[in-house]
Amino acid sequence: MSAQRRAQVLLAILAVALIVLPFVSGSYVLSVATLILFFAFTGQAWNVMMGFAGQLSLGHSLYVGLGAYAAAGLFFHYGIGPWAGVWLAIALCVVAGAVIGFLAFRFGISGVYFALLTIAFAEFTRIGFDHITWLGGAAGLFIKVEQRDTWDLLNLRGTPKMFYFVMLALAAGAFAFCTWLLRSRAGYYWQAIREDEDAAQALGINTFRWKMLAVVISAAMTGVAGVFYAFYYNNLFPEQTYHISRSIEIILGPIIGGLGTLFGPILGAAVLTILADSITEIMAAAGIEVPGVKQVFYGLCLLVVIMFLPNGIWPAIARRLGLKDK
Repeated sequence: MSAQRRAQVLLAILAVALIVLPFVSGSYVLSVATLILFFAFTGQAWNVMMGFAGQLSLGHSLYVGLGAYAAAGLFFHYGIGPWAGVWLAIALCVVAGAVIGFLAFRFGISGVYFALLTIAFAEFTRIGFDHITWLGGAAGLFIKVEQRDTWDLLNLRGTPKMFYFVMLALAAGAFAFCTWLLRSRAGYYWQAIREDEDAAQALGINTFRWKMLAVVISAAMTGVAGVFYAFYYNNLFPEQTYHISRSIEIILGPIIGGLGTLFGPILGAAVLTILADSITEIMAAAGIEVPGVKQVFYGLCLLVVIMFLPNGIWPAIARRLGLKDK
């Protein structure tokens, strides 16, 4: 069996397993699976910017927050559903990403300084939203929970199973979209820029234009995830939504799973979410409470992967299975 055929078979098995999962699992497993899919989606979004184009962002919580507050604010005050609010969320995130990208790439800000710029914008926005009373300010914005026993896809009001399938559809769409991007002209240009920007520019690639495209696509995708975040949790606090720990959770999946790969963000999200949640449950059952235990666990996972699997978990597994490491 060819490598491509094996990959298709494995992908089909994974798809069937994910579709069947909510019918054979309890509410706890379903909630963990939904969280895995959420981080798989946001990981794919961040991977476009860093894994494909090589632009390190540590402030992706900015786009989660903008998307979440945009859709939640419209629904809370005017009753406008999330599928209309998502367009405002995308627009705001595209503008924010374009502003950050323009300031950075126009004035030659790159590397660690670009990463610091993204953190700064996320922190400025967090402080600003603390004082926007129309969106709840520091006290938080709470969306009314209705029709929890029925499926209202139009307003994203429904059962945990409904949210799971919505997130599964989004994650599958992100995977297909990123597969197309990676194999398109944009994907090849981004990889050239990631490997050697000066060489890419010497070959005639407009690096400014293509880096800007990577930033706005990544921002828009993350904004969509923010809309789901708002209607899944039904409450938003600037301190939580825009906090840098949110950005760290987004980026660790692709890094640990395999930066620049398609399956890496999915595998990384599954490994981190399952292990971190298991540790939390074990410590809770034992009556042990250690502040910041998840952050310590994330740091240890990152250390282990960097030491023993510097390219991530997925490339190593792919080689074992005779598959392409993408």
